[in-house]
Amino acid sequence: MLYLIKQLELAVRSRLDELLRPESITPLQYTALTVLERHADLSTAALARNAFVTDQSAADMVAVLEERGLIARLRDPADRRRRVLRLTEPGVALLDRVRDQVAAVEAGMLAPLTDREAAAFRRYVIACRGALAEHPPH
Repeated sequence: MLYLIKQLELAVRSRLDELLRPESITPLQYTALTVLERHADLSTAALARNAFVTDQSAADMVAVLEERGLIARLRDPADRRRRVLRLTEPGVALLDRVRDQVAAVEAGMLAPLTDREAAAFRRYVIACRGALAEHPPH
């Protein structure tokens, strides 16, 4: 089962690589942008946790995305010593440009399933991810 899950991840990543290449972003950078779209004002460490990358990888990625003007690093209004990340207008525009194509990748992946099976698959993936999060390796 783990092998199949990895094969699915690689297939999705390959498709995302293809469609994101014209935007000059990686699937991990795309994930970070979508995380910030859903959760504004995250710290780099919080972004790392939500985007499933190490703190160092997130710091490197933030630097690239900030340099490209896709995100901004701002002072947290609640704690002036803390810096938070926020999508910029160009970042939102980039996500808007690729949104339908990314949705098409997901739809293609789920095409062999009925709506009921796709909903069940989503529940199963969430449950499995939750089970691993509850029981981290020692």
